Amino acid sequence: MSGIGPPEPGEGTRAWDDRQPEAAFPAGRTRALLAARYARHRRIAFALAAAAVLSGGGGYLYATRPQQPPPHPPHRPAQAPYPAQVVDVTYLDARRPPAGAPPRSFSFTVLVSVASGPPVTVIRVGQPYAGLALTTNPPTPFRTRANSARKITITMHVTDCEKAPRDAGLPFLDVTLRNTRAIQTQSFIPGARYAQDLSHALEVACSNRSR
Repeated sequence: MSGIGPPEPGEGTRAWDDRQPEAAFPAGRTRALLAARYARHRRIAFALAAAAVLSGGGGYLYATRPQQPPPHPPHRPAQAPYPAQVVDVTYLDARRPPAGAPPRSFSFTVLVSVASGPPVTVIRVGQPYAGLALTTNPPTPFRTRANSARKITITMHVTDCEKAPRDAGLPFLDVTLRNTRAIQTQSFIPGARYAQDLSHALEVACSNRSR
């Protein structure tokens, strides 16, 4: 005989229930049989529970537990802005050079303001033209706090008229700044009035004419 599974029952047969009524067994044997069935059921139940835990079935119990709130991320102080982002240089006007300045000198005033963040130190103020020397009052380095401004007097001295421009088309000032974030050199263009006043001052200084 070949095939899979038990043979089908023949004609005129009927399936028997292998469970026998308790009356078919003596009283002592009935109690022993019930105890054996109970023990067998307990073993099956324990085996199923263990299999459920090993296969991840116990995840339901874990998922139903109240979840702990995630820990708060550590507080990080806000990083200071770069100094060039908060500093502005505004041209005010032309001035007479201070007493004791060398010949062929002229002065301007600018306003250095700091919008926000930590204090900013102006380390150096420069200009791009050969043939000119520059000093500031107050002298660098000087410090300016946030939400404040300082008036700076810039005095230029012509050292070589051949190298100085006769017509400063778009002059700028190089300002080196420092705060707790970084050190930066930023070029500021004070504007058209500064260009006109600088060109006029250079013309006067290098033509031996008085204003």
